[in-house]
Amino acid sequence: AGGPAPLLALTVALRALNCFLVQTSFVPDEYWQSLEVAHRMVFKYPSRNYGYLTWEWVSGLRGYSYPLIFASIYKALQLLAKDDVQLLIWVPRLAQAVLAAFADVKLYSLVQHLENAETAKYVYFCQLCSWFTWYSCTRTLTNTMETLLTIFALSYYPIKGSKMGSSCKYLALIALAIVIRPTAIIPWIPLVFSHFLQEQKKADLILHNCIPVGLVTVGTSLIIDRVFFGEWVLVQLNFLKFNVLQNLGTFYGSHPWHWYFTQGLPVILGTHLPFFIHGCVLAPKRYRTFLGAVIWTVLVYSTLSHKEFRFIYPVLPFCMVFCGYSLKHLKAWKKSAASFLLLSNLLPALYTGLIHQRGSLDVMSHIQQLCQNSSQSQAFVFMMMPCHSTPFYSHVHCPLKMRFLQCPPDLTGNESYIDEADVFYSNPLGWLNKEFYNDTLLPSHLIFFSVLEQEISSFLASRGYEKTATVFHTHVPQGRVGSHIYVYRKKNL
Repeated sequence: AGGPAPLLALTVALRALNCFLVQTSFVPDEYWQSLEVAHRMVFKYPSRNYGYLTWEWVSGLRGYSYPLIFASIYKALQLLAKDDVQLLIWVPRLAQAVLAAFADVKLYSLVQHLENAETAKYVYFCQLCSWFTWYSCTRTLTNTMETLLTIFALSYYPIKGSKMGSSCKYLALIALAIVIRPTAIIPWIPLVFSHFLQEQKKADLILHNCIPVGLVTVGTSLIIDRVFFGEWVLVQLNFLKFNVLQNLGTFYGSHPWHWYFTQGLPVILGTHLPFFIHGCVLAPKRYRTFLGAVIWTVLVYSTLSHKEFRFIYPVLPFCMVFCGYSLKHLKAWKKSAASFLLLSNLLPALYTGLIHQRGSLDVMSHIQQLCQNSSQSQAFVFMMMPCHSTPFYSHVHCPLKMRFLQCPPDLTGNESYIDEADVFYSNPLGWLNKEFYNDTLLPSHLIFFSVLEQEISSFLASRGYEKTATVFHTHVPQGRVGSHIYVYRKKNL
């Protein structure tokens, strides 16, 4: 893996600890675009639809290459007869944590090779300190994989003064990242362009590296998707059409153009921000391409109306190089600056990892208990929450009847389209009375955020539901998301 073995062992241990200290949910994609898909690929029950694919999979916007990693883990557990729900939840995350540790060590080796061991030590320290990396690097998100592959690719990038540069390796890693998440190309546009300008043998680079790597990766991705979709699908093209040409991402909310500069980057950098700025001023000329990649990526993402913190996560490793550079050059303040970074990142890392938004994972253990009972066949769980608030079968692993409020965007161009979740929230009581007009249709268990309780209390009382669990979720309830999640059960069961 490059780099000293003891450092790798230490980093793997730290990231494993990191993995178990992150027990909160971040975004639905963490499960719905990876684990849920993998679970459905491996555990198909002939008797009933066991597993759920979101609209992106139905429309061919996502590829199977990334879920295939977790499907392989699930398949191995199944063959070993160890497909216990806790293992299904934690093993994929541990695998992601080990990969993250390899990436941390790669970053160390890269800086050690370009600068010296001392600078490498500070960059490594900054990387491990980063609260956002701690929060994200062990999650099964495509953004996480994109970030890790970016670090691996960076270590083979032919920057001035690098002897480790390998066009074939770094291009293959970028191509793999693009297959997993097409947006991975964005930070690499200025870097590949800069490499192309410096390269003496331009024709060789294109003919012997770019074209073969491109053909092999696109070919492999096409074949994998052909196997699982059952037809030829060019996912990357569909993704581009949807997000750029039709701009349907705005369906999930839009932000002002400057959001990444005023909120996005400052939040994910946290207290690293002053060190990043200081490092940018100090760093030698050859790192300008790294800085260019950061600025360019943030600018490109700023033009898209739908913005999220995780979208710019792949530029964080670039930023850490500058932060480490800054720390190394702080003569007298080195120790205090390092202690400040560690302590100021510890709190947000532990708070977001252990407390903020933990309810949607904790409530799954209440649903898992229904699997052990003999009443499993009668049970019917209905999650009346903003859609995809919780994971699904990957965190239950038994063919329980479950349902949640749907919210696919309208792909037909219907102006008056309203998704099921919005219809429900516009009049919860009316919706429930209409949907469950007949008592035989009633779910055995209802799960919803505390903010909804008041509004549907008459329905709960008249249909004989009782509260069986209260699960803490967040200290900052917003809109449809309450501070707690309630589990209600029908009394006569």
